[in-house]
Amino acid sequence: MNKILQELGNNIRAERNRLNMSQAELAEKVGVSLPHISKIESGLSDIKFTTLIAILKALNIPFEKLYEL
Repeated sequence: MNKILQELGNNIRAERNRLNMSQAELAEKVGVSLPHISKIESGLSDIKFTTLIAILKALNIPFEKLYEL
């Protein structure tokens, strides 16, 4: 498993949980499927830049904060 993708997924999950948001809610806001969000958070899916930006907007966090978590 790619360490960068795993760290990114862990940080997305942590921020989503901090907001008390379900994976289904995040998937709906981003416009992707629930299994895709699950794979991203597990570090099993290489995330497209446009999807990452949509996730950041849905979680209302700047790009830099994703690596501070």
